[in-house]
Amino acid sequence: MSATQRAVPAAMGTFVPRPGAAPLGRQVLAQARMEARLTLRNGEQLLLAVVIPVIVLIGGVLAADRVGLDLEATPVDVFTPGVLALAVMSTAFTSLAIATGFERRYGVIKRLGTSPLPRSGLLAGKVLALLLVEVLQVAVIAAVALALGWRPVPGPDGSTLGAVTGSVLAVVLGTAAFASLGLFVAGVLRAEATLAAANLVYLLLMAGGAVVLPASAYGGFGEVVGWLPSGALGGAMRDALIDGQVAWPALLVLAAWTVVGTVATARTFTWE
Repeated sequence: MSATQRAVPAAMGTFVPRPGAAPLGRQVLAQARMEARLTLRNGEQLLLAVVIPVIVLIGGVLAADRVGLDLEATPVDVFTPGVLALAVMSTAFTSLAIATGFERRYGVIKRLGTSPLPRSGLLAGKVLALLLVEVLQVAVIAAVALALGWRPVPGPDGSTLGAVTGSVLAVVLGTAAFASLGLFVAGVLRAEATLAAANLVYLLLMAGGAVVLPASAYGGFGEVVGWLPSGALGGAMRDALIDGQVAWPALLVLAAWTVVGTVATARTFTWE
């Protein structure tokens, strides 16, 4: 008898099955575990999630002095929050969009649509899986940054509360914003087009979206990139981990992008 079937006593003292779906919470957790395992088993996903951010961190720190970047703090202190933001973007947007696009192409999501798991449960499972993968990303990147000399600075009052609160809110809202946009891209384009578009957007935002470097490094264009989800996420992470403060304006920008992406996805996303 499966876990979703419960036996109830019949009138004659025998037992008969009572089929039914598991509680929604258990369905979401099961979906999240499966999504996380699939991501961690995929070499391309791990490349985007861990390898590229670590390479950017090490390369940026080592090359900062030679290039002569005018940074507000030491290179490792500036690049570490930006690379953490880049890791969130790579997982929540690029990896999610590509994986979902090919799941639609091969009919995986269509088959899930016939299961007791509702659409909201499927999306919740995907987002929860993203957060699980991001915990691994943060641990790896933080370990590399500490080896390079990174020392998170507490807030003006000497407390780490602002740094922890600001970074956690940035990761959560950044994940929500980029996940909704990634699902939107995967829902309106074919799988091959999603692969190309997601990678192109990733490269453009990494180079010019103020995610790795602060908006001030882009001159007059910095006023524009600060309104992008990449610029808002990078700015919120730097404010939290460099100044120990919660960047409420940047978090509001991420919340607005989350609403835009969620509405667009709800109106356009199809199971196949």
